[in-house]
Amino acid sequence: MAPGDDRKVTGLVAATFTPLDAQGEVNLSVIGPYVDYLTEKHGIKGIFVNGTTGESMSLSVAERKVLAEEWCLRAKGRMDNVIIHVGCMSLKDSQDLARHAAKIGADGIAAISPSFFKPRTAEALRRFLQEVASAAPTLPFYYYQIPSFTGVNVPVRDVIEDIEKLIPSFRGVKFSGSDLLDFGQCVGYSQPHWSVLYGVDEQLLAGLAMGANGAVGSTYNYVGCYVNEMISAFETKDLVKARTIQSKIQELLRYAIKLGFDTGVNKQLMSDVSGLHLGPPRLPLMPCSPDLAQLLLQKYHSIFD
Repeated sequence: MAPGDDRKVTGLVAATFTPLDAQGEVNLSVIGPYVDYLTEKHGIKGIFVNGTTGESMSLSVAERKVLAEEWCLRAKGRMDNVIIHVGCMSLKDSQDLARHAAKIGADGIAAISPSFFKPRTAEALRRFLQEVASAAPTLPFYYYQIPSFTGVNVPVRDVIEDIEKLIPSFRGVKFSGSDLLDFGQCVGYSQPHWSVLYGVDEQLLAGLAMGANGAVGSTYNYVGCYVNEMISAFETKDLVKARTIQSKIQELLRYAIKLGFDTGVNKQLMSDVSGLHLGPPRLPLMPCSPDLAQLLLQKYHSIFD
């Protein structure tokens, strides 16, 4: 049975950070204010939960379930889309999380490729995704491609070939790679009810020009309002304004990368900009040093204030 609601995912989707307390335990109390911040400050109408930004591979299945439940509860009626990432190294764990997402009322699920025992071919990856999606056949399913983390460089265009024959609930791709040839081929092959979402924040304008329906990214947690302006400028053909905003995001990320940007540093920047207490990352990621945090916050304000 395919999903009954074929609303396309468009616009910005924030890849959420996972709030942890000082002891490194999941802190659900922050999620309500987090939803407030995204909707009221940045006009964000969709979230991607328990993904790379959310440190999903460092969380237990039980932790991922309670987080998914809380995000769905707090975002209900306030967000158009709550997509739960259910990818794991274990197929059985992924299926368990998929069934749970359907039970709690998620709007969709996504899965990355396993990255320890890697699929060597598009067919192997398609079979894995098919088994995950089959555990929640009523939910829209998205393939989440992120080769810089998984090391799986199977062309996405090959993965999505006739994929609805295997996965009737397939509804699109979160394309977090820099290969615009492959991305463009995905857009060209995309069906009318699919969403092709670009996931490289510093190159979103290129993704939009290639035909992206929307975007999923971590920086939209704290620059979402500016990126919404960029998308509006692109849609009204004000390319000078759109390029100016994209350049500002690139300037921030170039500076951050030179200083040692990772998920832990990104999480600290979100905490400092938003005022939310998101806590440290989980090992093996290390907390951002106070000096680095201060430099990044100053750079952020120098660009966007």
